[in-house]
Amino acid sequence: MTLYKLKTRFQAVIRPIGYRLAWKGVTANQVTLLAAFGSVAVGGFIAANADINSLFFAIPIWFLIRMALNAFDGMLARELKQRSSLGAYLNEISDVVSDAALYLPFAFIAPFNPLWVGAIIFLSSLSEFAGTLGPMIGASRRYEGPMGKSDRALVFGGLGLAVGFIPVFPQWTAWIMPGLALLLCLTIFNRVRGGLQEAGTPQQQEQ
Repeated sequence: MTLYKLKTRFQAVIRPIGYRLAWKGVTANQVTLLAAFGSVAVGGFIAANADINSLFFAIPIWFLIRMALNAFDGMLARELKQRSSLGAYLNEISDVVSDAALYLPFAFIAPFNPLWVGAIIFLSSLSEFAGTLGPMIGASRRYEGPMGKSDRALVFGGLGLAVGFIPVFPQWTAWIMPGLALLLCLTIFNRVRGGLQEAGTPQQQEQ
């Protein structure tokens, strides 16, 4: 189960706003780039000022804004015929860049180990790469969890709130990052397995 399954319900709520944006001339690619540049700006600013705990409150707020922007660009692309090859590249690349920027500030929060935060950034990118490989073998784009993009947004948004409220984390919380890394490894495995099962093994295809 992954929070990605709730995305369609969220889109239904904000659909009227998306249509108004389209009428004003806003394009899907513009929304995608706005989400990416905004994420880099927010993540970079907080990372550069990580000693100010209250700044971490901006992370869950931006995750909500980014979720809305992602829903908007999806609606504009699919429902208003703005889908494009460039948009497909921008969508996948901007998600990876945005996630990396928003996870980075936690590398400067004790007792989190910067190496583990770096591993999460790498594994998050790898999990999205594994998901995009589905169409290359005749399967669909894979979104399996347990630590998909929406799930990571919930976790890191919650951590952002925690950093804002709790000046010093207890030492046992250092295990949060290794735990997330393990869940990301499972996510990668599930996406690869799901893609292979959907596409079928070579033996099954020959039959």
